[in-house]
Amino acid sequence: MGTASTAKFGIGQVVRHRLFSFRGVIFDIDPVFNNTEEWWNSIPEEIRPRKDQPFYHLLAENGETEYVAYVSEQNLLVDDTGEPVRHPQVREYFEGYDSRRKSYRPRDVQHH
Repeated sequence: MGTASTAKFGIGQVVRHRLFSFRGVIFDIDPVFNNTEEWWNSIPEEIRPRKDQPFYHLLAENGETEYVAYVSEQNLLVDDTGEPVRHPQVREYFEGYDSRRKSYRPRDVQHH
């Protein structure tokens, strides 16, 4: 319920990672960490984010490939390239990219 009021970024927004060179479009938001302890412990301790913040599901891409990423709010920045994301699943979740707003318009059907 509180996701919309506490999350800094929104569904459809194009963002980039603060530390690693990848970007993506947000397709879901968890108000706090909601992944496995194994995933959590695989992150090096010196860069491991806090669990008490929003985490974002991204249709992500880097120079070589497309994939799904799970990223903490503290590690995301607005992507200012104005370029759409090339991920093949974008059309499943979104329609129409607005380069001025740097975001996608979500489809009516919700995926979970």
